[in-house]
Amino acid sequence: MGERYRVVALGGAGAMGGPVVEALAGRADIAELAIADRDTAAAERLAARFPGVSVAPVDASDPVRLRELFHDADLVLNTTGPFFRLGVPILRAAIESRTHYADICDDWEPTLDMLAMDAEAREAGVIAVVGAGASPGTGNMLAALASRELDTVEDVFTAWPVDVPFVGDDPADDASDGNSAALVHWMHQLSGKIMTWSGGEPAEGPPLEPVRLDYPGLGTGTVYTVGHPEPLTLPATCSVTRDSACVMVVRPETAAYLMTLRDEVDRGRLSLEQAAAAIETPTAARFARSAIRRLSLRGPGSLPPFFALATGLRYGRPYRVGARLIASPRGMARMTGIPLSLAAAQILDGTVRTPGVHSPDAVLDPARYFDELAAHCDPPRTGRDEVVRVDHTP
Repeated sequence: MGERYRVVALGGAGAMGGPVVEALAGRADIAELAIADRDTAAAERLAARFPGVSVAPVDASDPVRLRELFHDADLVLNTTGPFFRLGVPILRAAIESRTHYADICDDWEPTLDMLAMDAEAREAGVIAVVGAGASPGTGNMLAALASRELDTVEDVFTAWPVDVPFVGDDPADDASDGNSAALVHWMHQLSGKIMTWSGGEPAEGPPLEPVRLDYPGLGTGTVYTVGHPEPLTLPATCSVTRDSACVMVVRPETAAYLMTLRDEVDRGRLSLEQAAAAIETPTAARFARSAIRRLSLRGPGSLPPFFALATGLRYGRPYRVGARLIASPRGMARMTGIPLSLAAAQILDGTVRTPGVHSPDAVLDPARYFDELAAHCDPPRTGRDEVVRVDHTP
């Protein structure tokens, strides 16, 4: 990289990509920020707001066009989805173009496939950070803060909110735009089998399994598993010896409805796209079926909405550490896009130096991450102490 860089925001006109463009536009070390999107009208409207931001029409499924676009770029930031379809080919195009890369991939299957491309990236001298959004991303940074206070880490759980109050609004408000990639992704990771970490090794199981957690100083509650990359990356970076899972903080009635949709997808009665549409337009019949199931489910109780929980040993004694967000950018789009811009900053200024394919917890500085996240909160905060609270209970 030179002193001033060309950055490509792939999918930059979308809900998640827009906050990335807004956060990076005007940085002194970026010579050109290109919004690469198939929706050129939306890209042009966004680009018109910022001097030096250009538009590059692209279909993210076209590998030839991707290589043309990446050839002269220093860094590509990928917010297109769903990642279980597009993540691997886009990273491959970046590696073959020798272009640094970061994304918000929250599917565990392509995360494993992309991590397996580590040797190719190292040989090409490419830095790639996968899963630098909200969850994974901010959740990984919370887990890093909690785990580093333990001498031995036995369990790590990361949790994110679905329909519970958080920082003044519902962070799922803008997670979708019609039948969006976000909802298709969600149903993909709430159906079939998912991977977690159990007994010190990868484990396959169904999604939406209840997990009872006890958060230091706040109390207990039940959360539900979802297929995310964190339990496959955190065991390595945090040296987890026992269990790890990514869970949703969700009301029982919502969990019951999602279980009903999961069952229909697993039985072949709904496609992922149809299930995603059914989230936005629920039917009375599905509500009735889920109401019976809801009677046996428990809720999040006194658990915080967005947190990581690490348990293990400190000075030879059992110890629990929680790290929770107490402030955040408003809305899921900003909660996801802003973290990607923070990862981009650490790549551009050389904080992240090692070529290869990495999870965020492997290479990003969590203290700096939360210090910089503070400025993007609504309203802005002055530093990480106003964004994250770390709680301890022996």
